[in-house]
Amino acid sequence: MQVKEQLLKLKPYQPGKPIEEVKKEFNLTKVVKLASNENPYGSSKKVKQAILNELDQDQLAIYPDGYSALLRTQLAKHLGVDEKEVIFGNGTDEVIQIICRALLLPGKNTVMANQTFPQYKHNAVIEGAEVREVPQVNGEHDLEAMLTQIDENTTVLWICTPNNPTGTYVKKQALIEFLNKVPKHVLVVVDEAYYEYVLAEDYPQTIPMLKDYPNLMILRTFSKAYGLAALRVGYGIASADLIQKIEPAREPFNTNRIAQAAAIAALEDSEFISECIDKNKKGLQQFYRFCEELNLDYYPSEGNFILIDFKRDADEVFQALLQKGFIVRSGNALGFPTSLRITVGTEQQNAEIIEILKDFV
Repeated sequence: MQVKEQLLKLKPYQPGKPIEEVKKEFNLTKVVKLASNENPYGSSKKVKQAILNELDQDQLAIYPDGYSALLRTQLAKHLGVDEKEVIFGNGTDEVIQIICRALLLPGKNTVMANQTFPQYKHNAVIEGAEVREVPQVNGEHDLEAMLTQIDENTTVLWICTPNNPTGTYVKKQALIEFLNKVPKHVLVVVDEAYYEYVLAEDYPQTIPMLKDYPNLMILRTFSKAYGLAALRVGYGIASADLIQKIEPAREPFNTNRIAQAAAIAALEDSEFISECIDKNKKGLQQFYRFCEELNLDYYPSEGNFILIDFKRDADEVFQALLQKGFIVRSGNALGFPTSLRITVGTEQQNAEIIEILKDFV
């Protein structure tokens, strides 16, 4: 059997090591995972109750609502958009896949930063499109350079803000000026997976921009601040016309019944999100102080993670932490071979990993 040639050049996504595997390998009783930018405080208590209520209805043998009608209504109200301006995915990973499946094909190209969320490139390669990667400047998207890569065959341009793995963001005025220059045939996808964590005053509020830029699409998720990573609910926001056109590329029943109920409950608990944001800010300060004390380079982050340059092989530092029971993300897989991306954990988790890093450095 012959599969697509481009698939032979790709590697499947490599998740971090499972906690149980690390415990067994290093004979540890406690392992802390700070590798995947999950919420260390879990999810709202309202989410857990919503899941139990859903299970009590004993409807697991029945397909979920493929249109996610109840969640759609609540989310649209929360965002202040029309229900027809939303598309749901099995995480934003699937929404990215839908976009690529709908707009990319051989002979077309897509533009992105060179050190950003890898699924943009991964899915574009599968569709046979040309990938044009633009080097970042100080960990930030070089918007002017990205503009120069656009031509008549460009169909999608990706902006990750806050950017994974650097945590940097695109400022409001810079984004507006950029959108004004992008040709209307190019879809600009602004990936805001870490939107809830952002505190920068000049971070753009992109939803009101949709009325002025019909070629704009925004991605957000319930996996990060809302703490529903295991349930996989992401979504895109764009003009109703665009959503209608790409909907056929979405798989039926792609968000499950329990996930939909959990997401609705998560939206109702703004107090939980506010607490997580405040704790995340304090956690970042712990890492900033550590970096400044040891004179380590880092990017100030608007996400729930930090990228730190240890000026040595990232895998070496990664392995040292692994043996001590801390799973982080090596920069070797992210385009930063001497850095680690560390998820901001609880105050105690941050203090513990910082002490280990101090001894190592």
